[in-house]
Parts: sequence; C-alpha cells; structure tokens
Amino acid sequence: MLSFLLRSAIIGIATAAILLFAFPNLRSNITPEQGTIEQTSQISKQISFNYAVRRAAPAVVNIYSRKYNDNDRLRLDTEGLGSGVIVSDKGYIITNYHVVADADQVIVALQDGRLFNSQLIGKDKRTDLAVLQIKDTNLPVIPLNPNYQADIGDVVLAIGNPYNLGQTTTFGIISATGRAALSADGTQGLIQTDAAINRGNSGGALVNTRGELVGINTASFQQATELETYGISFAIPYALADKIMRRLIADGQVIRGYIGIDGRDINPAMARLMNADNINGILVLGVSPNSPAEKAGIITQDIITSIDGKSVTNRQSVIDIVTELRPGTEVDVDVIRKGITKTIKVTIEEDPSNE
Repeated sequence: MLSFLLRSAIIGIATAAILLFAFPNLRSNITPEQGTIEQTSQISKQISFNYAVRRAAPAVVNIYSRKYNDNDRLRLDTEGLGSGVIVSDKGYIITNYHVVADADQVIVALQDGRLFNSQLIGKDKRTDLAVLQIKDTNLPVIPLNPNYQADIGDVVLAIGNPYNLGQTTTFGIISATGRAALSADGTQGLIQTDAAINRGNSGGALVNTRGELVGINTASFQQATELETYGISFAIPYALADKIMRRLIADGQVIRGYIGIDGRDINPAMARLMNADNINGILVLGVSPNSPAEKAGIITQDIITSIDGKSVTNRQSVIDIVTELRPGTEVDVDVIRKGITKTIKVTIEEDPSNE
C-alpha cells in the first residue's frame, strides 16, 4: 500500500513538472492575488455612468414657476421649483403637473445657461404630467428608446435640480414596476426606484445606463405620504408620458372616456360561488346615477367580461379600456347576469373629472 502511494506521488510530481516545462504560461496563473488585484482594478474603471450622464443631462432643465397676486400683478405670491425633460427638437418639455399647475409664468433654464419663457401646451392632473414648449435652435434632446423595457434590478439614474442646488444625478435600481398611483384613482402604473428623488427633482429624468429616458421623476414616498421612509421613489414610465404628451399637444387636455361603474375583481372563490368558473371579469358593485352604464341598463351583480371587444381581467383593465375611448363612441359590453351572457350597447361619455 505504501509503495502504491509513493509511486502515485512521484507520478503526480513528474506530471506537474512536465506541464510547467511544456506550458510556461501556466506559471503566471498561480499568483491569484495579483490576478485578483488586476481584475478588480479593471472593474473599478468600468463602473462609471459618466457616458449616460453626458448623453442625458443637457436635456434636463430647471423649471421655475411664478404665481402673481390676483389684485396686484406686480406682486409675486409664490415661486415653485422643478425639473423637466426636452424630448423633441421642437422644444417640447415634459414635466409634472404639480410643478406648473397654478403658475402664471414658467421659466426654463438649460444646462448651457440659456433661459426661456415657456408656453404651457397642456396639463393632466390625473397622471401628474404637463407639457411646455420653448422655441430655439440647437436644443438638446434626451435619447429615447421606445423598445426599452424597464425590469426590476436595472440600474437607473435620476437627474434633476433638488432644492435648487443645481443639476444633480443620483443612482439606484428599479425596485418594482406597475406600482399603483399615489393618487386614489389608480390610473397609472409607476416605476419604483431607490434613486433619491427630492423636492425640485419632480419632472426630471430617470434614465438607464445608456442615458435613455426611462421615466419622469414624480415623487418620493416620503413626500407623498409624509412618512419617515427612505429609498422609495416613483417615476412615470416614458411610454405613458409620451402618450399623454401627444394627447396634450393635439387637444390641450386629455379627454377620457367614462362608463360610471364601480366593481371588484373576481377571484376563483367568488367565481365558484356565482357558478361562473373559469370566468375573468369584474363584479359590478355600484352604478353611478345618470351614467352611461345606468342609461344602458347595466346593474349591480352583473359580471363584465369584455368592453369594446377587449377582455376585462380586473378593475384596472376597465379603466385602461374605457379611458382610451372617445366620448360619443358606442361600444359592446359583454356581461353575465344570473348565468346568462348578454351584450349591452353603451355610449361612452366624457369623464367628468377630466382636467
């Protein structure tokens, strides 16, 4: 047994010697400390988001809003602070509704020092978005990538003007997507991030590591709730901001459809109780007086399964479908009433809460 072990050891040593002689490069690979240091040095040089900032920051503007006294137009009542993003060479700027909502004058300051009196194109309280316009040549435009999909864990940068300190960039990741809005109507799915968004950042840009616009910064959870929380901030997805911008440019406001129902998502347990297994939809719990739904004959306990040929899966899907419909449009609404499927024609009206 001892002779066998001795013979195995001798063979192993001889094999190693032959390999080192035949492949001298292997000798340099047996210094892990040096290799680790060199690799760490290379990685540290790569972890910089300067490229993204250089691409995006010039198109992020400071916004100063002013409201004058109604009785004395020379007296300034309030001044507001926010940020905005130039998204078109025509000078269109997306910002937050609450930044410019009551302003008589909105001044836009570019990173290169240019100042402009802007024109308010339109504003939408429900999504907290507004569109301004400035007119000049050689305006910086933020990089846009409509194909980008925000995923949890993506690195993002928030660019804005917190507390009027000057343009500032903070760093974080996308913590969640599709978050319910901070407002009660729940009409938007927000991007949640731990990148710091403070007062003055509102309306600024949330960008990815290529400097492409991911969303419009809107609020931190602490600002919205006055709770002592940190690392929870929100941005409006670029796709939604772009859609709202186009409607504001076209109409000056966002005209939404309205049907006038309140409902509850149907879960499997409810479906079994109602003999409606394998049914997706919402259970109607209330119908607003004189609403399109009431006029058409929709009643409580109806199960709505589709609107205008589009499947209803939950309350949010009803909001998404109906708000996209123009007032005056007649649509088919499929309902299940006491186990019987019916199609009801409903004429969509303008949402009375539109602003």
